[in-house]
Amino acid sequence: MKELEYPFDPGYILTNKKRIKRQLLAEEREFVKKNVAILGGYTTNDIKLVLELFLLNYGIMPSFYESEYNSFYEDAVFDNAQLQAFKPDIIYVCTSNRNVKVYPELSDDEKAADGLIQNEIARFSSIWDSLFSKYGCPIIQNNFEMPLFRLLGNRDAYDHRGRVNFLSRLNAEFYSYARAHEYMHICDINYISADYGLKEWSDPFYYHMYKYALNVNAIPYLSFNVANIIKSVFGKNKKAMVLDLDNTLWGGVVGDDGAENLSIGPDTSEGQAYYEFQRYIKAHKDLGILLNIASKNDEANALEGLALKDSLLNKDDFIVIKANWDSKDRNVRTIAEELNILPDSLVFIDDNPAERHIVTEQIKGVSAPDIGEVTRYIQNIDRNGFFEATVMTADDAKRTEMYKENVKRAKLQASFSDYNDYLISLKMKAKIAAFDKEHLSRIAQLTNKSNQFNLTTKRYTQEEIAEISSDKDYITLYGSLEDRFGDNGLVSVVIGRIVNDECLLDLWLMSCRVLKRNMEFAMMDTLYEICAKKGIKRIRGFYYPTQKNGMVRDFYKIMGFDLTNEDESGNSEWLFNVTADYVKKNTVIEV
Repeated sequence: MKELEYPFDPGYILTNKKRIKRQLLAEEREFVKKNVAILGGYTTNDIKLVLELFLLNYGIMPSFYESEYNSFYEDAVFDNAQLQAFKPDIIYVCTSNRNVKVYPELSDDEKAADGLIQNEIARFSSIWDSLFSKYGCPIIQNNFEMPLFRLLGNRDAYDHRGRVNFLSRLNAEFYSYARAHEYMHICDINYISADYGLKEWSDPFYYHMYKYALNVNAIPYLSFNVANIIKSVFGKNKKAMVLDLDNTLWGGVVGDDGAENLSIGPDTSEGQAYYEFQRYIKAHKDLGILLNIASKNDEANALEGLALKDSLLNKDDFIVIKANWDSKDRNVRTIAEELNILPDSLVFIDDNPAERHIVTEQIKGVSAPDIGEVTRYIQNIDRNGFFEATVMTADDAKRTEMYKENVKRAKLQASFSDYNDYLISLKMKAKIAAFDKEHLSRIAQLTNKSNQFNLTTKRYTQEEIAEISSDKDYITLYGSLEDRFGDNGLVSVVIGRIVNDECLLDLWLMSCRVLKRNMEFAMMDTLYEICAKKGIKRIRGFYYPTQKNGMVRDFYKIMGFDLTNEDESGNSEWLFNVTADYVKKNTVIEV
């Protein structure tokens, strides 16, 4: 919903919460249901209501547990039957600098100030440790915004008695804890409040009148940032950008002005702005964001612009380049198809509001932010949190190269008349193994990102994956695949739960970038071998249809399972007998 993308109108959101919610629920889409617990150090009701809107907009339907006023510590540390029954999927500890118990006095020496720091960190660490030990789910924790006043003036930033110094040191300790505990995520209200304007954010009127530790009008900005963390944790991030060229990546129209007259580079203020924007876009490659072009241009002119010495982006930075005179929505749809990702994974960046409108109207789920003037491009894209990074894996940094290698594979495939010969020519090698500590982040990421080749679409946090990997009642497998063109990384995950003499398949998924390469057959062969060794007699599979996973409707049939049950909604159950006459299905991958 456009009203919930940055730059949004916070007053409109606060005033029309109920109407917006009705509109979101009326949309034809599938929601992932999640239980969100909010443990507040101040009033949180409106934060919860607005957070719900942003989560619904991301395809997440939340149920909430909300602590009583300022009961965040008690709810976390002491037994709480209501919270335990709620079974949170994620917990948000919503605190502010008003929840710091004691600040240094002017009479305190450095040792006393250090002691206060340690006491505060011990208090919050006990909250996080207790929550994770009880609920084993991700935790979001606000850091601290800076104080509204500086008793020592500028010295407040570095004197041990200054509140600015004290809060900055507490924040640093929070960050150290987050780096050491992957379930911990920081909501950076220190940055958000500065971006909003600290004296407005911390206006005391709202605390004394309503017990809100922030300006009520700032609530949408806080809720939006929390929602971005939650949607990233649960795999709802965008995956790719589709960028226009003229007056988006450079100033001017390459076909009319000529490449040599485009505005890009250090010579003019406008050129500097485009140069800085290109640098920002290029940095996304290292996050694993796929860069693409959709431009109304002759391809030769487009490539000439990208070849300019002052252009930081060149044709090799992009996976798909559509420079032609087709409509933008057609090109955007084609790019999604060639990348083999869903259109709702795309962010369309174009300076022309008419083009943005056409694309979003014709292709549901594509985001097309209002980027404004070139000096605001970075701000308006970045503040949207499309690519919020809660986990960073080695595969993320290699993703662009992986997709480029897929383009090479497609060209090679076209040269073969026999598909099996093509697969053999790839010289594929796979590693299939039980979950291990090294790959937990990527496994959890894949369970939350994969929608099309995903039979049950169950989602797991990294902590849940770690727990399963150490449970003897589970069979866990991950598969990675490489070939003559490069390493595809970790691409498939299977989780089987052993019950008596059966293996119940809770999860079977695969990255769509390795579709039709026989990797699923290699995984099935390995699953069979393990089940046979463990004396398991039957493998029971489940398929739960969604709007996105229709491609695997007949997967179990192809694998040799028999259909045993199917309901009116298409939910089906399949059975495979583990017998000695099993014939290996994979013939082209060296495992």
